Amino acid sequence: MSKDGKHTISMRVHDRPGVLSRIAQVFARRGFNIDSLVVSAGHQPGFSRMTISCEGDIDQLEQIVKQLEKLVDTVHAAEHMSENTVEREMALVKVTATPENRSEILQIAECFRGKAVDITEESMVVEVTGNSEKIDAFEQLLETFGIIERVRSGKVVIARGTGIT
Repeated sequence: MSKDGKHTISMRVHDRPGVLSRIAQVFARRGFNIDSLVVSAGHQPGFSRMTISCEGDIDQLEQIVKQLEKLVDTVHAAEHMSENTVEREMALVKVTATPENRSEILQIAECFRGKAVDITEESMVVEVTGNSEKIDAFEQLLETFGIIERVRSGKVVIARGTGIT
C-alpha cells in the first residue's frame, strides 16, 4: 500500500451522546479530513457501527486508529484493506431528462445495474449501488445530460468470511 491513499476505518462504539464528536476530534487533531461517514445501529442493542473514509499518510492513520481504540466509547476500530472486505456505496443522481434522452439515460443506468426511482417532465432520479469507482464512472457518464443534484451514502464495508469488522 502506498504511504498516501484512501483508507476505510470501521468502528464499533457505544451508542451514547458525544461519541461522534470525540471521534471527529481525533481526525481533526491529526489534520485528516473525513471524506465520508456512515453511522448505523449495530446488530447488538446499545452499540453503533461507523464506517469512516479518509485520505492521507498511512503512518498518521495508524496513529489515529490507535487513538480511536483508546477512546472510552470505542469497542473496536480497524482499517480495512479492500481485498478482505465487501464494499458498497449508494448514490441517487438527479439528472436533466427530456422525453428525447430519457431512454438513453435508462440504458446507461441499466449497464450499471441502476434504476430510475423518480421521473418528472424535466428530470429523472436514478439509484445505483456499487463500489466508489463504479459510482464515479456512472456519474461521469451522466454529466453529459446535466446533473442537477446528487447524494451519496458513503462507503459501507463488512469483512469477508467469518471475520468481524
